Amino acid sequence: MTGPLTDDARCPCLSGDAYGACCGRYHAGMRTGADGAAPGPGAPTAEALMRSRYSAFAVGDAAYLRATWHTSTRPADLDLDDDLEWRRLDVLRTEAGGPFDAAGVVEFVAYHRSRTDRTDRGRLHEVSRFVREGDRWYYVDGDVG
Repeated sequence: MTGPLTDDARCPCLSGDAYGACCGRYHAGMRTGADGAAPGPGAPTAEALMRSRYSAFAVGDAAYLRATWHTSTRPADLDLDDDLEWRRLDVLRTEAGGPFDAAGVVEFVAYHRSRTDRTDRGRLHEVSRFVREGDRWYYVDGDVG
């Protein structure tokens, strides 16, 4: 699914909402700042940020992933694997991460398969940590299991 989606397409995070009303609004908001600032709406919770980051992997939006990565752990470069097709996201649990929290944890499993070899499938199970600074949530790091 790499590439831009139309606003009325199904959101990759499987929320049941259209992309434009779900993760797409966060992706678009981060792209509008010429100075690198994030002028658009930010995800209101750690889980919403995690879902939008999953969707960014699904559509190949590395700029959004870097913009939502906390500066203390953000990689200098981020190259996405174009051969991976992200297929499904299961949120297993959340701890804190609400609109009035300073930190949160989201555990999830994301499923993928190879675009070139459809039988090559995998999953990423991660417990991710997030922090809120001002009115923005950021991904800090995660434990992969």
